[in-house]
Amino acid sequence: MRHTAEEKRRLIMRYQNGESVAHICAETGIARSTFYSWVKLYQATVMDTGVLVTPQAFDALRRKVEKQAAIIQVLKSVNCTVSAPLKEKLAALEPLYGQFSVHTLCDALEVSRGTFYNYILRNKRNNTWYAKRRAEISEKVQEIFEENHQIFGADKICAILIQQGERVSKRFVTSIMQEMGLVSMSPTAKKDLNRLTASIPKKNILNQNFTAEQPNQIWVSDITCYKMKGKHYYIVVILDLFSRKVIVHRVSTVASTKLIAAAFRQAYAERTPDDGLIFHSDRGTQYTSQSFQQLLLSNQVEQSFSRTGRPHDNAVAESFFASLKREELYRRNYRSVAEFKQAVDDYITFYNTKRPHRTLNYKCPDEAERIAAAQHIQKK
Repeated sequence: MRHTAEEKRRLIMRYQNGESVAHICAETGIARSTFYSWVKLYQATVMDTGVLVTPQAFDALRRKVEKQAAIIQVLKSVNCTVSAPLKEKLAALEPLYGQFSVHTLCDALEVSRGTFYNYILRNKRNNTWYAKRRAEISEKVQEIFEENHQIFGADKICAILIQQGERVSKRFVTSIMQEMGLVSMSPTAKKDLNRLTASIPKKNILNQNFTAEQPNQIWVSDITCYKMKGKHYYIVVILDLFSRKVIVHRVSTVASTKLIAAAFRQAYAERTPDDGLIFHSDRGTQYTSQSFQQLLLSNQVEQSFSRTGRPHDNAVAESFFASLKREELYRRNYRSVAEFKQAVDDYITFYNTKRPHRTLNYKCPDEAERIAAAQHIQKK
């Protein structure tokens, strides 16, 4: 049974006049927890001025003050007044769309919300400023989402963006996440994980057989960490098992799924492998994440994993990092991040174009791929 506000006040007044909660609840059939929540909600506070204020009234006043403060902020941001022509007011409010609620924007310059929505929907597709801002915020949303293990929803991401100085609304962030297909952890996360795990068993397809008959048949990948001036930097590589060539590498301050996915997309775009490619790695969370496994599935790539606690199952990638650190990183003191990244780039160029490999009959990776390409043309 629903009770009106007046009925609730009458019951609370009986309690305030000395009647016990037990008696009131027994008579009305109202649960004690419910009754106490009413007491808390309608309990009046006597202000210094003698005015009685309930929590409800206080919250209403607080929201009103916050809205007025937002309206003042809008009025300070625009270069027109309430009496300006409608077209001028709409143009002034447009850059603030996504930074303030539409209610606040429209109330500030006394514009109909329907008129404002029609104006935005008609113009935003061709609005270069809007597209640029949306792209910038989208990149930041993706970064925050990945850095926080794909856990945060629109409300938390919105709060972080505001802390970073961005003026965004939850609705704006929600629309971006929906557009990008970013879904935070949900109550069904365990079921989703179990279903994904069941559908994609973590097989060790290579089983330490590190040979391939041709390029783009098997790729191996790994991440390593290098500490410089008290900060950790993560290097991800993808190597072609046939030639041992580092086909893609990236450096980041965060070892996220985003880092791995970006490296894979770059490698896939540059090498355009045929269907049936095998991608091998250890069982790091970046490689076992749902989003990365789905990325491989969408490109008809079969995923292979090292066994738990068996680094030799990914020996080719491990061996590359050992060479990188022994022959380059541990031999120098880098003065800046830019110098460190340039050193990684230079070493990988040297590794691919000049460094001979015993498994390639002392040829470098690029030479091995040139020979393979020439043989393929001869067979045709």
